[in-house]
Amino acid sequence: MRRRPGRRYSTGVPQRPVLAVADCVVIGAGVSGLACAGALAAAGRAVVVLERARGVGGRCATRRLPGPPVQPVDFGVAFLHGRGERFRSLLREVPAASLPGWPRRVSGEGTPCHPAAFEPGDTRLAFAEGVSALPRHLARGLDVRLGAKVLGLEPAGDRVRVVVEDGASVESAVAVVATAPEEASALLATAPAEAPVRSAVAVLALTPSERCLTLLARYGPGAPAPEWDVCYPEGSRVIQLVSHDSAKRLAGREPGAPTLVIQAHPGWSRRNEDAPGWPAGLLAEAARLLGDWAARPELVQAHAWRHARTPRAGELAAPMLLTLAGGARLGLCGDRFGPGGGVEAAVVSGWKLAERILSEAGRPTSSTKER
Repeated sequence: MRRRPGRRYSTGVPQRPVLAVADCVVIGAGVSGLACAGALAAAGRAVVVLERARGVGGRCATRRLPGPPVQPVDFGVAFLHGRGERFRSLLREVPAASLPGWPRRVSGEGTPCHPAAFEPGDTRLAFAEGVSALPRHLARGLDVRLGAKVLGLEPAGDRVRVVVEDGASVESAVAVVATAPEEASALLATAPAEAPVRSAVAVLALTPSERCLTLLARYGPGAPAPEWDVCYPEGSRVIQLVSHDSAKRLAGREPGAPTLVIQAHPGWSRRNEDAPGWPAGLLAEAARLLGDWAARPELVQAHAWRHARTPRAGELAAPMLLTLAGGARLGLCGDRFGPGGGVEAAVVSGWKLAERILSEAGRPTSSTKER
């Protein structure tokens, strides 16, 4: 059941209401946090997931463009890939029409976001309804509370009190932070300034996340449909990837009305993220690479991913589990906490953190209770 936290006050002096008490609270409903929460819940732990956005998934994001018909467009992760059998098994479990091997038609010699996706032994696929089918599958049966922006972490004896924007809180023996490193650092800065916390903040600050300025561009019926699924232009310092997103859709628009997702290089994104004209710059470069038609979409939407990818230099070997002086635990997981980065690394880091929590925390100590 999904609930928005509400204000509840006792008579007399207002006090911070306790939204729930749980064995574990997970901050962030991206695939890493959902994977961790799912593994803990499957082991009998009472878990609450707090997500500030209106939906789950993080960068596994699908936007619905107006129709008819309404058209799903993947504007974060263009496709899913991995080589571990557990992760590939998870992809097979997703109850959505899959497109095995997508992208099959690849143009250009530029560097993919994750070059390993095209190496032998790596499985690639997309979903006809969008990559958000994966996080929705991971979220099934979990207590996910949307619109819950977490402001800070407070000590509460042998527990952690997670403070939500409206003044409510969730108390738990274990708090897992499954957000972008910069957001995780900001939350850890509100926790007790103990040595493990300071060390974790220092590690997260070593390598900032890469930016990615992104355009969703839908073209009119006269536009030529690209003969490729994904293009990695080798001669551009502006565009890293162009995804022919409408090629995924089994019930999309008529042929000749393609929808492209244009993603900028991290460096160009960093230099231009505060410039109001960056969408025009991306369209101009797309026209140079693809033809004049690419500069004239009938519908365009822009999105700035501030924490899009983990640079290879910032990858860590495993998730973190910190022990505070009172005995409470703080866990950190995400695509930074696993080699290779990307969605598979994020999911696996969530699973590994759950395994460590279960092995070190003993038997369940509480059940989720509304107050």
